[in-house]
Amino acid sequence: MSVDPATVKKIARLARIRVDEAELPALAEEVNGILHFVEQLQSVDVSGVEPLTSVVHRSLPLRDDVVTDGGDAEAVLKNAPDRMESFFTVPKVVE
Repeated sequence: MSVDPATVKKIARLARIRVDEAELPALAEEVNGILHFVEQLQSVDVSGVEPLTSVVHRSLPLRDDVVTDGGDAEAVLKNAPDRMESFFTVPKVVE
């Protein structure tokens, strides 16, 4: 696959990127180089290769998903910059 400067101009317009006319031929060559590299990758035989989510094979430690009441409400509200009874007080945002 080959990309010409007109195609690069269209891609730049779709991506909302301003590109000078003088830069279009150089960008077209760069895009063609990238596409050539992708074509080389497509020729690699990967049959029988398991997909990876990480290069290190280890599982993350998990904890039980338990619903709690958050512990001590008084301790939590002690960090509030402003409170009213047992609630956080916040500035009004909708008039």
